[in-house]
Amino acid sequence: MVGLLKALVYGAGGMAVVGLAALVALQERLVYVPVLPGLARAYSITPSRLRLVYEDVWLRASDGVRLHSWFLRHSPTCLGPTILFFQENAGNIAHRLECVRLMMQRLQCNVFMLSYRGYGESEGFPSQSGITKDAQAALDHLVQRKDIDTSRIVIFGRSLGGAVGAVLAKNNPDKVSALILENTFTSILDMAGIMLPFLRWFIGGSSSKGPKLLNCVVRSPWSTLDVVAEVKQPILFLSGLQDELVPPSHMKMLYDKAIENNRNCRFVDFPSGMHMDTWISGGDRYWRTIQLFLDQYAPEVQSCDASCASEIADDGNFLPSYLTF
Repeated sequence: MVGLLKALVYGAGGMAVVGLAALVALQERLVYVPVLPGLARAYSITPSRLRLVYEDVWLRASDGVRLHSWFLRHSPTCLGPTILFFQENAGNIAHRLECVRLMMQRLQCNVFMLSYRGYGESEGFPSQSGITKDAQAALDHLVQRKDIDTSRIVIFGRSLGGAVGAVLAKNNPDKVSALILENTFTSILDMAGIMLPFLRWFIGGSSSKGPKLLNCVVRSPWSTLDVVAEVKQPILFLSGLQDELVPPSHMKMLYDKAIENNRNCRFVDFPSGMHMDTWISGGDRYWRTIQLFLDQYAPEVQSCDASCASEIADDGNFLPSYLTF
């Protein structure tokens, strides 16, 4: 009997070691998912499919990795703010075009969409240090452009993109006017315990009370809770209360942490918002919230031409009728 118990203990221990080794070795594949199951890595559509004016922009990160991005211009007669858009962890920028199209239409803004390394047509392999370099390359490109108002660059990040955007805003207080975070997590360390509950005893962010013995093996911790405490720019927090992936409590924790040292923070929740559809379920209130935030912290310097708002054509195949204006 004793021998059987020992065998069971050793077997369970061996399985735990193997499982942990697999998690350590494959963690990037769990955090970064450039290709959705059943889909190709290539872009399924380009902005021209939605009749958006755009240009392909190729960048070099500081470590030499070649990156692809799209610059989508709202109108040649209206500069407007420029949104530096950071996507979630899965899929590529083509999957966000419907959202971006509506964003341009409602906010009368330009949008710069970056493909992280390893995503879309960008080279390399994703990692926290690498994507941080990618984001900096995108911002450096924008501040050098002569065809935008560089005093009105605003970062928008959803989920993982919020973690990326928070780091970029913290590192560039003089280049970024404001930061918008949507359904973003406190850290990957905290998310590990949510996705794999047995890990919560060994891995956790700054808000965790566990021993955190394995934090040292996590290569992409994305500790957003610590980062937002150092962001000087105004921050808008958009939280979908039905988020099925990132607990809405994470967004409230981020806000509570940020407002300790930054009074220019605003938290807005959307009762029916899920992780990926808050921009749809939030309806007109979602876009008005962002517009008011931009009006206050990235104000218009010169009035747009009267035709500016109508230059992006409305296409019923892509926009719900109740979201048009």
